[in-house]
Amino acid sequence: MRTDLHGPLSAYAARLHATAGDRHHVASPLGAWLLLAVTATTADSDPAVADSAAAELAQALGTDLPSAAEVARTLLNAPHPLVGSATALWHRTGQGDDGPAAWRAALPGTTEVGALPDQAGLDAWAREHTLGLIETFPLTVESDVEFILASALATRVSWATPFDVADARALGADSPWAGRLRRALRSPSEGHRCAIVSTARAGDVIVHTAPAQTTDGAGLVVLSVAAAPQVPPAEVLAVAYDLSAGAADGTQPAGSRSLFDLPLGATPLWTLSEERVRTRARDGREERHHAVLPCWSARSEHDLTAPTLGFQAAAATLATAMAVPVERFEARQTAVARFDRYGFEAAAVTGMFGLTSLPPEGVARTAELRFGHPYAVVAVATDTRTDGVTGPWHGLPVFSAWVTEPEEPPEA
Repeated sequence: MRTDLHGPLSAYAARLHATAGDRHHVASPLGAWLLLAVTATTADSDPAVADSAAAELAQALGTDLPSAAEVARTLLNAPHPLVGSATALWHRTGQGDDGPAAWRAALPGTTEVGALPDQAGLDAWAREHTLGLIETFPLTVESDVEFILASALATRVSWATPFDVADARALGADSPWAGRLRRALRSPSEGHRCAIVSTARAGDVIVHTAPAQTTDGAGLVVLSVAAAPQVPPAEVLAVAYDLSAGAADGTQPAGSRSLFDLPLGATPLWTLSEERVRTRARDGREERHHAVLPCWSARSEHDLTAPTLGFQAAAATLATAMAVPVERFEARQTAVARFDRYGFEAAAVTGMFGLTSLPPEGVARTAELRFGHPYAVVAVATDTRTDGVTGPWHGLPVFSAWVTEPEEPPEA
């Protein structure tokens, strides 16, 4: 069963990334959305939840509360092999125990429920559920905290086919990064996918997709999308989310352009050349793509208190379900990610919180896609189980980033 979450999650991602603006950052809109959806399970179990809070929560989630609650239970109760996930709801001893018991039974079966830990316990939980990538919980426990709702997502994968290394000047003469870096990454001849795609929102964009090694049919693909430098980051991120819908299936993006419909020469996004080659292409015209892009890493802290992100309604909803007096709320997310020659790792904690015979001669066009200025990245889960059934995580964007600060590839 494939989870129908792409539309609501894309809309939520747009709002979350808007709070970070055009600075270099990484986030997990899915991590924040899941936390709201866990809250929806408690609202769905308690008719006493105020209509206004329920309506605000549904608006933030982009779907009705029963549907969001079911998605949360499905994803958390059937974890992805390569994307670790965890949720927890802790409350102060003596608070929430006198309220209706239905909210406990409605939670996903994997959600940890218990007494409020101290700060050391929260930090240990963050480390345990993020592969050690995040060492401290995003919120600090004070004496007036009544409950904490938390989610964690984490992945660490190796590319099915590692990148090659190129001179950073291949990023292009107009790239602001070409003079800052010595080396960049070049996509291998096989195993990665590249395209030039025409979009309504951002014009022509370049797309690179790197698949990770899979486990029992489940994997992760990381999609990088760059548009012309003048296109606003919000539009590029939106296009990246649109294109991520097909990334898990390995399909050619809608709007992909033939290299033989484009003029030869250089643009800010690519260089297109032509040569005589031996080719088995049916019409004697072969298309080749490769991409050059930098390593990058990011660590970000996100304040999630903006009304459009839904945590104010979530706090009110949970307080009502648990019969706990709550007057104010805090919500934050810590997210980290690293993209390099050999793999990708990312984590987020949210707290309320890959010819033997000589063919005839033809023409080949080669496009070198240049990720030489700020661009969007989306990591998408694949979930095709060994029995041929598509799992609930398939096609879900798990992490996303706006890259403005490139890094050198590591020496080792």
